[in-house]
Amino acid sequence: MSKNHHVIQVAVPRPLHSVYDYHVDSSATVPHVGARLRVPFGRSEVIGICVSTQVDNPHSDTKPVIEVLDDDAAIAEELLDLAQWMSNYYHYPLGEVLATILPSAARKGSTFEIKPPPLPDLWQLKNPDAASPRAKTQQALIKHMQSLDTQSGSELEAAGFKRPMLRKLEALGVLERQLHAPDQPQDTPLPPSPEQRAAIDQVVATKDFQTFLLEGVTGSGKTEVYLQAMAPVVEQGKQVLVLVPEIALTPQTLARFENRFANTGVMHSGLTDQQRLQTWLRCRSGDIRILVGTRSAVFTPFQNLGLIIVDEEHDSSYKQQEGLRYSARDLTVKRAQSSDIPLLLGSATPSLESLYNVQRGRYRLLSMTERAGGALMPSFDVIDLRGQTLRGGLSQTLIRIIRHHLAAAGQVLIYLNRRGFAPALLCNSCGWQSVCPDCDAKLTLHKNPAQMVCHHCSLRFAQPDRCENCGQDGLLPVGLGTQRAEEALAEIFAGVPMYRIDRDTTRSTNQLNAQLEKIHQGKPCIMVGTQMLAKGHHFPQVTLVAVVNADAGFLSPDFRAPERTAQLIVQVAGRAGRAERPGEVWIQSYQPENPLLLRLIKHGYGSFAQAELNARQQSGLPPAQPMAMLRAEAFDPASASSFLQQCKTHLLAQMQNGAGPNPNSAQILGPIPAPMARIAKRARFQLVIIAESRPQLHRLLASIGQPKTEANLRWSIDVDPYDAM
Repeated sequence: MSKNHHVIQVAVPRPLHSVYDYHVDSSATVPHVGARLRVPFGRSEVIGICVSTQVDNPHSDTKPVIEVLDDDAAIAEELLDLAQWMSNYYHYPLGEVLATILPSAARKGSTFEIKPPPLPDLWQLKNPDAASPRAKTQQALIKHMQSLDTQSGSELEAAGFKRPMLRKLEALGVLERQLHAPDQPQDTPLPPSPEQRAAIDQVVATKDFQTFLLEGVTGSGKTEVYLQAMAPVVEQGKQVLVLVPEIALTPQTLARFENRFANTGVMHSGLTDQQRLQTWLRCRSGDIRILVGTRSAVFTPFQNLGLIIVDEEHDSSYKQQEGLRYSARDLTVKRAQSSDIPLLLGSATPSLESLYNVQRGRYRLLSMTERAGGALMPSFDVIDLRGQTLRGGLSQTLIRIIRHHLAAAGQVLIYLNRRGFAPALLCNSCGWQSVCPDCDAKLTLHKNPAQMVCHHCSLRFAQPDRCENCGQDGLLPVGLGTQRAEEALAEIFAGVPMYRIDRDTTRSTNQLNAQLEKIHQGKPCIMVGTQMLAKGHHFPQVTLVAVVNADAGFLSPDFRAPERTAQLIVQVAGRAGRAERPGEVWIQSYQPENPLLLRLIKHGYGSFAQAELNARQQSGLPPAQPMAMLRAEAFDPASASSFLQQCKTHLLAQMQNGAGPNPNSAQILGPIPAPMARIAKRARFQLVIIAESRPQLHRLLASIGQPKTEANLRWSIDVDPYDAM
């Protein structure tokens, strides 16, 4: 190594667990640890991160750094430490972890220049006739604006209307724009209930690391607790990070944060790369005091972070299911601990992991058992479907109950967690079913347009009019989806406004907001939808919630399915009776004596969760014991299965050689085909590892290293898997 060179170590964004030595001229300034560098890698150039400037045994032949992009650290020490911890915990390459932490624009080399935020703009409808009558989006905007005096550009963006179209309509004279100084927040704190006051006081009094679990029934005012716990932190000049599952589905919650506090920023996938970078930089500089964001916002740098809040902490959206399979909720615990600040996790249906941590004394429980404003909790009843003739999936009993609530000017919410018209198409003559050619899955029948859709690989086909096996034309839709339920309800309750809310009707935010606007007018109507309806919406006029089929989740082979099902039932039931009108929840079931269902509706979620937690502990399942899952997929099933079998043989040998207190201290289950054994023509297998302790689990996983695999085989490690399917 030349004396004229200074060697540094760089992590590159590649699926490789090594860091690499590069050099800079000794006459040049040595880059800061955490700075972005452009370096040669193979036959290409990549942007990596400097992770060390002190290399004890450097390689003798190193390549030069092409360019140092930052004068200081792009990734601060706290986030570098977090990245290293994530790399070890999730067994994922450090370079790719660091790339995940950086916003996309930063990964591509954008300069870190903070631009002044544009003045808020107000838009007003001026001459709607100047718009093109054939442009559907323009006409949708005009319809959206007709009932409004003005609306801000950010509100129109949140409704799904892009800035370029607004400027185009301004040029045509359709819209008129006014720039104005930012309004002062309008929302004022509400007088807290005794339970809210007790929760707020405990969080505010805590100055160092402590994790609180706020278990508050639906409608108990958890958001107000968040807001009042944040206020003193902001007054002290500190910053707050608020994670929410999906901003697009909870516009009311986001609006409350923005209306209560100035300097509130948002971070979600709907922003452009530059918008995300600007928000990231303004949080890092301290300009933004409160950041409300989805999962990836957990990686945002802050100048002076004082509090972290995770709303709906149980929600599956916090777990990344591809690539780096991290849990944003779990990472907030790590960040709060490293910053020595309080963390507030909130939910009406806490995850079993969080409740287990309360039992072990790691988390402090804050309970709110009463709804805000004196509203009553809804009543629960079960409808026995055995022997009943259903109409569009609805029993006659449920139809009578719906009719009664509509007559009393109430709104009705029908929950059915299955998209499409029917989950299967069956031949009446030979029993043939329409299946996806690339997956082990039935094709779902959709209407408008009529087509068969695979919900796993997204392939679409024209709806067949004859059986592909016997040629007969007696094809029957089997099962119930939201489209079929909507069609049946529209026929039974002709003239009643009907709103279907699922992934097919809310592909853009403006579609969702348009439906929510009409619902919030308070007139009698029927909503039918999937779990999107269960997330954080406030429907004051809903007096009836109906769960069409609660059985599937309680009978699933996935050990987490009963927990998820109970959470969804409680969450969707929480939409009923949130104002002065009492609410009812009716659940249709072919197993009305199911002990899990009965415990949930008779004794509440807390009792259900405790029973489920006891069962998990007796079975040695998470959270009682840690779990990891190895997944492998390939076009050839033998390749995937053989690879995991080699991993199992290796792991068993490691256990025999002392990776645990005794050879039987961990369970290695599999390899077996995944419950969905083939997706997009690739065969999928999985291997489950359950260990007595986390250190043992991580020793076993680390021992796997980077085995050589066939070219078309993909494999991954999922620590703390959320979905065993």
